[in-house]
Amino acid sequence: MSKYEPMTRKALITGITGQDGSYLADFLLEQGYEVVGMIRRSSTLNFERIAHIQDKLTLVPGDLLDEVSMINILKEHRPHEVYNLAAQSFVQTSWGQPVLTGETTALGVTRVLDAIRTVDPEIRLYQASSSEMFGKVQEVPQKESTPFYPRSPYGVAKVYGHWITINYRESYGLHASSGILFNHESPRRGLEFVTRKISYAVAKIKLGLQDKLALGNLDAQRDWGYAQDYVMAMWLMLQQDQPQDFVIATGETHSVREFCETAFSYLDLDYKDYVIMDERFMRPAEVDLLVGDPSNAEKTLGWKRKVGFQELVSMMVQADYDTLSSQIK
Repeated sequence: MSKYEPMTRKALITGITGQDGSYLADFLLEQGYEVVGMIRRSSTLNFERIAHIQDKLTLVPGDLLDEVSMINILKEHRPHEVYNLAAQSFVQTSWGQPVLTGETTALGVTRVLDAIRTVDPEIRLYQASSSEMFGKVQEVPQKESTPFYPRSPYGVAKVYGHWITINYRESYGLHASSGILFNHESPRRGLEFVTRKISYAVAKIKLGLQDKLALGNLDAQRDWGYAQDYVMAMWLMLQQDQPQDFVIATGETHSVREFCETAFSYLDLDYKDYVIMDERFMRPAEVDLLVGDPSNAEKTLGWKRKVGFQELVSMMVQADYDTLSSQIK
């Protein structure tokens, strides 16, 4: 390489095997990045979401519970950017595993920040914050200045992660930004999330593989966007001269009931014939009306979502229908 040619940029993604990690890896590879993915040693590791790009990635073992592993990865691979997407990211699970959620989703962020401060404070960090931090919402829509009122151990842990990022940014001058991402879905969403649970069930019901779908609160309202749109916002944040936090959302809200209606009708079914309410899926404390105001991100980052609600739901149902159809042939 000539000394006049720019060095290939390198990014480290924690949580690379998840929905967001896989889409972000796709995007960064397209931008010409060298991508390092941190994976936790686990007997249930699933590479399905990154199988199509696995040969282009450098995968390294590490754990948010172990700061030494984080320091070693940063020293060995010297990334320019770190995207911290790893967490215990399922709200329902956080009620059953509140301490583990705190260790990974809250203290894990401190370990990442401290590793960066120790190894190379010039590394830019993206921290995955969440609309769940708003919880019992204090204003509608929610923006960067809206006070937090988390309603689950997951939401509380995310608030800690958010504030410790601001703390390190202000105390040590790190280029660390948090994306307060509202719900973002895709065909790569885990089956434990309500949107994918619905799209998968619709496909199974249409194919005669399932009779009913049990859900919790159908009147819960969320701001749902497309994950592939949202990972671009993560990257844009780290390209800014100054770090700051951004709400990433669609600015629209839809109920779980509406998601069901749209998903079932896509395959010419009526959700009322199949959906049943089940108390087991109700949260101990429900989140109110989550809807984000993305105007700051649109103005400052030039970010805009491309995929709308109807298209997102249709895409998810079609993907599950195609996959299941091919399996039963």
